[in-house]
Amino acid sequence: MAFAATPISVASGTPVPMTPAVLPTISQAAGWTCSQASSCAEAVRQWCNGYSRADGDSDVIPCENVCRSLAEVRRIRSQIGC
Repeated sequence: MAFAATPISVASGTPVPMTPAVLPTISQAAGWTCSQASSCAEAVRQWCNGYSRADGDSDVIPCENVCRSLAEVRRIRSQIGC
């Protein structure tokens, strides 16, 4: 699942802020793990929404199988307001 950097409202054609409340999340109860992350944005959303196991080594980079750098994580966090 991939998301554009700045989603556009279909109704108004204006940018819509990417906040954790706007973006879909996968229920932790469903047993989501980093191996299921298809993008760093998905991994960061899960981490921001409480999936603390995403950053098991506490280096502030969740799901290192898809997130390659701290700069990438910081950019995504600022986009989604986390």
